[in-house]
Amino acid sequence: MATKGSVLTERRTSASDYIKFLHAWIRKPRQTASIVPSSPYLGRMMASQIDPQGGPVIEFGGGTGALTRQILATGLPSDQLEVVEINETLARNLRRSLHGVRVIEAPAQSVLAEAAGGAGGYQCVISGLPLLAMSKSLQHAIVAEAFRLLRPGGAFIQFTYSPRPPLAESVADALDLGVERIGTIVRNVPPATVFRYRRAADIAQD
Repeated sequence: MATKGSVLTERRTSASDYIKFLHAWIRKPRQTASIVPSSPYLGRMMASQIDPQGGPVIEFGGGTGALTRQILATGLPSDQLEVVEINETLARNLRRSLHGVRVIEAPAQSVLAEAAGGAGGYQCVISGLPLLAMSKSLQHAIVAEAFRLLRPGGAFIQFTYSPRPPLAESVADALDLGVERIGTIVRNVPPATVFRYRRAADIAQD
């Protein structure tokens, strides 16, 4: 059960995140799709898909670090986490606040060359990117890059503010991916749904 002190700390952190996110949105609204950072409830649901002893994780779209903190709260060592954030202001803030976490300031669709874990080195990709707002070609490029990073059996975890899957069906089919709905967080603003994408062959083996 959360203590009064932990609740107050969480609220202060959320307020600070909102201010940072708002500043980033004002400066570059096309890079920052929402003016509201993800809630801790959403972050916990996404992070629940991680095995803390399962090896490296990479996050696409670190933002203010709201999801990042929940990933680290699972017990995943900080040196096992890399965060991709293209917005220079948000990336700088992440480097200041997340000791031991490597921040990569590069587009998600071309991050493999800079990823320390290399091809096939990651158990999970956690994504806060606004896939629904992107073209199908950009969706394909980003998710294809994610699966180049993932080991066999690895998962791409994505949230969306829509009840439907965030990746266009034609893109998922082209990449031979299956999708599973993890759950919906109604306490997020706006409510958000989490989906897990895996290679269709891996799902068939379950």
